[in-house]
Amino acid sequence: MLTCEQCRAVDRYAIEALGVPGVVLMENAGRSAADLIDHWARGRARRRPGGPGDPPPPPHAAIVCGKGNNGGDGLVIARHLANRGWGVSVDLTADPASLTGDAAVNHRIAAGMELAIRVLDGPAALAAAAQRWRTATVVVDALLGTGFAGTVRDPLAGIIDAINAAAQAPGTGPLIVAIDVPSGLDADTGRADGPAVRVHRTVTFLAMKVGYTKKTARAYLGRVTVADIGVPLELILTRLGLPGAARATSRGPTAGL
Repeated sequence: MLTCEQCRAVDRYAIEALGVPGVVLMENAGRSAADLIDHWARGRARRRPGGPGDPPPPPHAAIVCGKGNNGGDGLVIARHLANRGWGVSVDLTADPASLTGDAAVNHRIAAGMELAIRVLDGPAALAAAAQRWRTATVVVDALLGTGFAGTVRDPLAGIIDAINAAAQAPGTGPLIVAIDVPSGLDADTGRADGPAVRVHRTVTFLAMKVGYTKKTARAYLGRVTVADIGVPLELILTRLGLPGAARATSRGPTAGL
């Protein structure tokens, strides 16, 4: 179990000391999350009501991305799900020109693949997106990562409210999946001081976060799965002087599945 700062320290060590490019870590994280989302959604489709032999409807993922690395993870997920035959739509909270670093790299790839990418730049855009979310197979929350603390304000607060409303759609509704942390939840304290996404599943990277053990976090997290991002975690924790953290760290791409 790690704090958010310890997770950042592991990332820094992997990048700066071991020489693993940050874009590779993002690729590994997004692909691991896509593997899980695909598995969960296909299992859920098999449980939907239908006549004998009725094929499940083609899966569609609505991926809601912020401008930081969490949004970059979402763009990787979009690409891998599209490669598996999913319909994919991406809703960005920022002008693509404002993206930087690894998130910008993955936006360029997704745009080059001609994935459906839209910008949530006002009430009309959000209303149209909310309609798509209600009919999606999966809505992926890739808005805010573990670096977030405080209270979410508009326009992100309105986006979070719309994601939560999508979960209440008639019928089975979409599966809501958070990437690393439900947006609006503080991963260290396990508290949400304002609006936060309430998900069915959370895919978190490297290890469980300390805040996820708090009673206040349970209403937001759903079931938590720790996904692999391709770093030698126990080795890095030992070198950082944090060997005790490894004992409470789940390993493997399907831990908690």
